[in-house]
Amino acid sequence: MSLTNSGRLHLVGSIHMGREAMSPLPEVLLQQLQQSTALVVEADISDMGSPLQEEYEPIPLAERLDPERYQQFQQHCEALVLNLNRFEHLPAWRAALTLQAMQAQSLSLRPQYGIGYQLIRAAKAANIPVIELEDQQEQLAMLRQFPQGGVALLEDTLDHWHVNARLLQVMTGWWLEGPPAKSAAAIPATFSHALSKILMYQRNTGWGDQLQALPSGQYVVAVDALHLYGDNSLPSLLQPVNNAKQ
Repeated sequence: MSLTNSGRLHLVGSIHMGREAMSPLPEVLLQQLQQSTALVVEADISDMGSPLQEEYEPIPLAERLDPERYQQFQQHCEALVLNLNRFEHLPAWRAALTLQAMQAQSLSLRPQYGIGYQLIRAAKAANIPVIELEDQQEQLAMLRQFPQGGVALLEDTLDHWHVNARLLQVMTGWWLEGPPAKSAAAIPATFSHALSKILMYQRNTGWGDQLQALPSGQYVVAVDALHLYGDNSLPSLLQPVNNAKQ
């Protein structure tokens, strides 16, 4: 994908957690990285640490969710062997992220096999610069700005639980076996329209501006695969200056 300043982007649909069989990365991707000016990622997660701190929410989670969803939440916690009490006074977005991570682990996915994590490690080993589109503190600030402490994110996590599990299996399958010719049609919606606007469209728009502002060079750009599909995808927002693709 070409930029207005003669720069070129090689877009990679990343998965935050992967299977052991997804490591090492394909040789063709590692060669592309070796030839790049820099690696561009959502955030540098190579330390495997977490910027999250305990935050107290005075209203119990049981009162922030409707009874049906709270029952679903209880059932998922039991299935994932999570202590329900630890979530009662946490922000809802924190509960959502924990459930999502534990669901991925229940499907045998691990963070050290995530595509972005492996690319960052490979880039640093080869002394290739790593450019962040957002740092982890910026991502945390975005989550904290969600209305009602992110109840909508937790509701979406519960409502699309089985769809999200299937989506994780589909995307890991693409990495292991190759994507189908019409892969975009195979991706279901896992966010409501309001959340998609914040988590997808607004971020894609900002990232597109940052990518357009990069100095001339060749860049490997690894973002979550969901950002690469749909009407407001990152590639579609860069399309006006897209003269060629790699």
